[in-house]
Amino acid sequence: MYSVLINAVLSSSPDYELLFESLSWPNESWPETERVEALTAFIEGLGPLLADADSTALTDEKRRRIRDQIESAVWTKCLPFLCRISAEAGEDVRCRESTAAACRLLSVCLHLCDEAVWRKAVTSVLPSLQLSEEEPPGPGRLSVEVASEVMAAFIPFLSEDEQLTLATLAAALSSIKTLPDALASKVTVRIILTLLNRISGVTLQSILKVILDDLCSWHSTSPGPVVTERTLLCLTALSDHLLKPHSLPSSPSPSPSPSPSSSSSSCEPDPRLYLQFWRMVQDGLIHRDSLSRKRALYLLKRCAALSEEEGLPCPLSPSSEGEIATPASGCMACFCLTNLSLVSDETLFKWDPNKSKLLREFWEDYALVMETLEENQVHVVRPVLNRIDTLIQTTVNDSQGHGLFHPSWLLCVYQRMFHSENKSLMKEGVCHLLELQVLQQPTFASAFSQFIVGPFMDVLSETSLFYRSAGQSVGDCPELAVKLQVFMTTFFSSLPSEERGSVFHQLIQQLGSKHWCAVPLLFLSQALSKLPPNPLLGMTGLTTLREMLRCTMITHQVLLRGAAQCFLLNSALCLTVVNEVTLDDVFSFLMHFRVDESLCRGTPLWNQLCTWLLDNEGSFKPSITDVDCSDASSKTLTVRAYVEGEILAYLRVPASTGQTERLPDSREADKLARAVLLCVDMERIRPGAEIRNTLESLLSPLLDTLSRVSTNIYLPLQKSDKSLQLLLRLLQHGAMPDGVGVEQGDSVTVAMEKEILKLVDPILGFILRRLCGELQELFDVERAELYLCVLRQLFVMCSTAPQLRRNIQHDAFPKLIKYGLTILEEPSQQIPSVANQVAKAVAMASLAAVCGLMEHSTSDMQPETSSVLKSLNYYFYSPFSSSSKSQTTLGNVNKCLRKPGCLSDLEAQGLLQQDWGRIAANFMRDQWICLNFLIGAVRIPESAEIPVASQTLKAALSCSVEALALSPSDLVLPVLTFMETALPQLVHNEEALCVEAVTLSWQLVQGLSTNAHDFWPALKGFVSMAFHRKLLRTTHAQAPTLTVTLKQISTDLMELSQSKSGVFGVLLQHCCEVWLPVDPGSSGQDDAVFSSVFSHISILTEACVYGPVFRRDQRLVQDVQIYVEQLGEECAANVAVTCDSRDDQLPRTCVLAFLSRLDSSDLQHQRLIEELVLDLLKRDNDISKSKVRYYSNSLQHRVKNRVWQTLLLLLPKLREEFVATLLSRVFEAGFCSNQASVKYLIEWMMILILVRYPQHMESFWRCFNMDQEKTKTSICTFLSVLVHFNIIMPNLNDKAAQLRKALDVVLQSCFNHNFSVRLYALLALKRVWSLAESQVEEDALGGLSSVVKACLNQAEAMQRTGNANKNWTRIQEHFFFGAFHPIRDYSVETIFCSFPSLSELADDEWIPPWKFEKLSCFSENPSLPLRNPVPDLNQLQPGDWIQQDRSEQEKEERWADVQKKITPWRLGIQEQEPELHLVPPERAARLGKLHGALLVVASLIDKPTNLGGLCRTCEIFGASALVLDSLRHVSDKHFQSLSVSSELWLPLLEVKPLELTDFLQVKKSEGYCIVGVEQTANSHSLQDYQFPEKTLLLLGNEREGIPANLLQMLDVCVEIPQQGVIRSLNVHVSAALLIWEYTRQHLASSA
Repeated sequence: MYSVLINAVLSSSPDYELLFESLSWPNESWPETERVEALTAFIEGLGPLLADADSTALTDEKRRRIRDQIESAVWTKCLPFLCRISAEAGEDVRCRESTAAACRLLSVCLHLCDEAVWRKAVTSVLPSLQLSEEEPPGPGRLSVEVASEVMAAFIPFLSEDEQLTLATLAAALSSIKTLPDALASKVTVRIILTLLNRISGVTLQSILKVILDDLCSWHSTSPGPVVTERTLLCLTALSDHLLKPHSLPSSPSPSPSPSPSSSSSSCEPDPRLYLQFWRMVQDGLIHRDSLSRKRALYLLKRCAALSEEEGLPCPLSPSSEGEIATPASGCMACFCLTNLSLVSDETLFKWDPNKSKLLREFWEDYALVMETLEENQVHVVRPVLNRIDTLIQTTVNDSQGHGLFHPSWLLCVYQRMFHSENKSLMKEGVCHLLELQVLQQPTFASAFSQFIVGPFMDVLSETSLFYRSAGQSVGDCPELAVKLQVFMTTFFSSLPSEERGSVFHQLIQQLGSKHWCAVPLLFLSQALSKLPPNPLLGMTGLTTLREMLRCTMITHQVLLRGAAQCFLLNSALCLTVVNEVTLDDVFSFLMHFRVDESLCRGTPLWNQLCTWLLDNEGSFKPSITDVDCSDASSKTLTVRAYVEGEILAYLRVPASTGQTERLPDSREADKLARAVLLCVDMERIRPGAEIRNTLESLLSPLLDTLSRVSTNIYLPLQKSDKSLQLLLRLLQHGAMPDGVGVEQGDSVTVAMEKEILKLVDPILGFILRRLCGELQELFDVERAELYLCVLRQLFVMCSTAPQLRRNIQHDAFPKLIKYGLTILEEPSQQIPSVANQVAKAVAMASLAAVCGLMEHSTSDMQPETSSVLKSLNYYFYSPFSSSSKSQTTLGNVNKCLRKPGCLSDLEAQGLLQQDWGRIAANFMRDQWICLNFLIGAVRIPESAEIPVASQTLKAALSCSVEALALSPSDLVLPVLTFMETALPQLVHNEEALCVEAVTLSWQLVQGLSTNAHDFWPALKGFVSMAFHRKLLRTTHAQAPTLTVTLKQISTDLMELSQSKSGVFGVLLQHCCEVWLPVDPGSSGQDDAVFSSVFSHISILTEACVYGPVFRRDQRLVQDVQIYVEQLGEECAANVAVTCDSRDDQLPRTCVLAFLSRLDSSDLQHQRLIEELVLDLLKRDNDISKSKVRYYSNSLQHRVKNRVWQTLLLLLPKLREEFVATLLSRVFEAGFCSNQASVKYLIEWMMILILVRYPQHMESFWRCFNMDQEKTKTSICTFLSVLVHFNIIMPNLNDKAAQLRKALDVVLQSCFNHNFSVRLYALLALKRVWSLAESQVEEDALGGLSSVVKACLNQAEAMQRTGNANKNWTRIQEHFFFGAFHPIRDYSVETIFCSFPSLSELADDEWIPPWKFEKLSCFSENPSLPLRNPVPDLNQLQPGDWIQQDRSEQEKEERWADVQKKITPWRLGIQEQEPELHLVPPERAARLGKLHGALLVVASLIDKPTNLGGLCRTCEIFGASALVLDSLRHVSDKHFQSLSVSSELWLPLLEVKPLELTDFLQVKKSEGYCIVGVEQTANSHSLQDYQFPEKTLLLLGNEREGIPANLLQMLDVCVEIPQQGVIRSLNVHVSAALLIWEYTRQHLASSA
């Protein structure tokens, strides 16, 4: 139409210049698109006139002026207009359409201008491509988006200038590396792809080579996820040019295969020859971005398809020249190439025409696996895992021949699984690799080694991998951990011997390079400990392992940390190359194993270490000094000689300089003390060894130094301190932990103590001298701590020497107290000096140490000691005049150290501000340690100022409240201990103060909940204080506020225990011990204390049903701790770590043990039992009546189960009268809907009640007469009781009548409409009738005999076939009706372990008997045995009789059905004609309505049904046209069945899939916005996206979606919000949603 109109205008209006001016627009305006298009058509119409030189319509002058106007339009209209468009932000329709129109105008103008014009235009636009994302286009500059469209318009001109073409290409490639994804995609498609489509021949080949070289070089020099993503985008966009049939040579060249750089100009560049190309593909396959993975797989499939199509070898040897062969970081190939022996070169992809079928099947399987792994659902992925085995087997078979399959492709599969968002799929991948049999071959083990050390170690750090598998019980080693142990042993055994050491060293380095969680580190350490003895760890490896211990053992789980240390030490003993390490290396390494966590004396690990040292003695590498020694024998240095030399070197110190010196580093003493003890224990193993002689010989230098510390005034202070440090460590490390047999350790400990006891006097003299006046420097505070620690150890050691102990009490203690008082009573200096404040700190620390030592030996207190203690007591409680007349305070309590006046004194000695703060805090803590001792040993003094002791105590309690705020949280334990003594004495008179103290203490403890080290001691101290026996006895009338506060705190403790395991156990253990002590005192006092339980019965009730539901990760840590505990002494951490039980089952076991000790003859005990029973029944009833439906193993189910377990435990202690009152409630519970485990417990309860109290049988029979609608299937509960009627029968009086009654009710139920009721009734009838036949004469049953026999015979006949037979057999074999005996099996084990396990309760609900045995307070008696007398129940398998038949799983075939949209190997598109066929105009003329501008492209869809439905949808919503791959679909009957003639009313367009790239480019030039339905990182949600009017909707293939080579053509990706699990909609449904949304938006805008 435009051409006809323009020709008419030009022919009728010869004034072309006027027409030109009228169609132009003012420079500063924004012209309408129609005006730009009109000017474009006008200038295009002038083209023939300007080109026709013979035309008389235009003179030369006029022709020149018109050309000038056209050139002027380029510079004054087109480019300024494009710059203005660039300045407009956004992607709106106006900008897009205007850009397209302006570019068309520019292209038309340039065709009519000289060559210099378009060259200048190109040169002016190229710099705009270099703008960064953040840099806005300046004046005269175009935005990247507009510049891309402009350059696309310039492409036809560039083919004439090779240099300008290369410049454009270089600018485009450079911009791709810096621009954001959307703009990089636009530059690739609009410039590079358009350029390639316009050139051919040699120029095309050279351009492709430049592009390929540039991308490969970029990826090689700057590897990373972003570069991989961008290079794959470019390669995919250009794949139609890069991956087309090539003329490859049929045989390899004589020299190494020609590189792309050296190939002839006639040979097109082939990406398959580029090693870096394949690294990009592999990096893409494991990329975090799904779109990059899709592009990489697309390229791989294209390469394989091309290779098969060509039928030529590709290549036979690697490209060597011009190719960067260094493995890129993160590339899968680099994990194999460094030590690969499977192939002879580094070629990652090969094709052999003779192996075409094998290769095609391999890559088909590979593509299927990689595509399926995109699904995050395990049930979808699991069926294709067998394909991985096929891939592996193919690779194994090939590795022995041609080497066609590189193992790095397999590693990509595993890496993809390791990166899966689904943890279950990640675990599947790990388990699959752990069971990989091929790694038993040395070549494959070597090839996989770097992958194992790298990505595999990374994925093993995921804690969730170690959850228990189905069928495993609490305390079992996780399945993956077991497989890991086998794998590590197999892998290192399969590695070539020369590689094992380096691989192991790299693995240890990887472990030390990151912070591991406790669980993965534990099981990985255990796996390493299972490696067979092998020389793998040299000096470097031992150093790396030491660093790993130091850096990665940062975890709160002390037991797991200790266990990991034990396993790693086991590994070191088995794997160390002894002749490459010195003894000093060994003992330096051992320093990092903590005594209180792993390496302590007396454990099997310690003994194993001693044996290892003994076996390898003389084999260790000599140290440098040993080699220099002339004596040859020194080269085989013994451990004893080494230790003797180290002690001499340790005590060899330089002469004192007189300057202030720091305390020597205690780590030297740690190392040497452990070496001494190991040496002695090692010598003890030797036959005929004399321990005492060995000790004397080893310690003689130390003992000699200690004997002179108090008399030799010239002895260097550093030597004295080092000797005391070594002495202290020997005493600390030499002690055996509790629970270790001391027979073997006695000789060493006793011999060492005998030698040290001889030196108590000189050591004590030295310590007293130093503490009493010589410590005045800041560093001396640390020295004082050392001296006081030695004093404590000596005092404890002297328990075997009473005389020495009395000497210490008589001489040392009074001296220290007197000196300390003297220092503390000195008047304060106006400007305190360092010496003064240090003396005060040392004095208070000495007093605290003396008070702490005397706390347990007050009966041996000497008179002189008692006198000085009273003086100390008066010092603390001396009053201080306060400004407040109403209250008197204690002036010497909470007294703070003052910071020395000269701050430079602190800085000069390297003491930081926080260090002085710690000294001051310790000073405050030491005061309260003294007060704790004094309040018990000396009592509160009275004075003239404070005549009443209670007032003094009140003042002291006020000070303790103040101390809570002043002291650091980790130092308040002494304050809480003081409160424990003070509160009971003040509770009645000073309730408000007591409440304040308790409240503040609780707030402080809550604040420590995230600090495990300080929280647990503080919690125990608080519970002992707040729930003191005297406070518990306080009634509400005596102290209402305090009792309410304590109840609230107990509630808070229970709530805290829901998230922090072990909290409630601390409270309950304390309360149970208070209410019912294991060692009871006077009965009167005990009764008074026990009566307080009724005020806190809620604590017991909650404990009976306690069991928080923890997160899975919390449960995992607890399960692993139980596993470690069950290892026993095999794991030394169980001996070394002294941790309290924080098992979440502890509250239940503790309260059950408490209840087991209650005496039913005691009235108070009986009252407690009955109140507790009523509370528990109420809890059960509340759950039953709630409208919340509870499921198996839900919290409600567990609570009900715990209720009835406790009731069963208490049943023997209940009075008969009380049982009569609760019987109706038990029967009522039987009618409720209960889970199986609860149902069995209720039935068992009924049986035991009827056995004990048979007079209640009538009440039981009445239950069968209740309304049948109400009972429904609940009557099965009572029928189950009748199955055990033989247990009840012996205690009944009128047996015949009771049997007849039983038969009556059972026969009625045999005809019930419910199948389960009939089944239960038949079983009961069978049991009752067998009982009747054996115990009652037939006449007594009144003729029922024949009826019952007939019923049973008929029932047996009916149950012989089908499911009825299975159910009949199962119910008879069920544990409750078979092996279980209600009387014989009544035990704690049955109630709390056997029944839950057989009832399919979660295993964390099972309480094994050993947990009760660990409690010393559990009372086992004949009426309540702990264990079952017979093992019948324990040998049964869990399960209910009502269960579905489970068919056996069939083995998967190679092409088993897979729930996955499998991408076809290739679309199979045939070559098609390039012409576009439009719908005939006459058909479109039939349309009676207007069309929108929406163009729907469905060329990639191949199912006629989808196309037919899509055609119908497009016609209904007024799409402008529908694009198909072939118009032949219209005649398909499946198409027509869904289109219902809509194809007659809708314009149809045919575009072949191969032509889509060009078609989309054309539509982009026309201003269309290309929209695709795809989930990417930058996708827009359908509900938020605004469709432009000119929208082209590109629909993807049903299986593959939009191909990777078309994704970068999209302007926008739109995704449909989803709520379900299935990841994709049918393509027609998706299209319909987008078409409707487009229509809705534009209908609304037009309205």
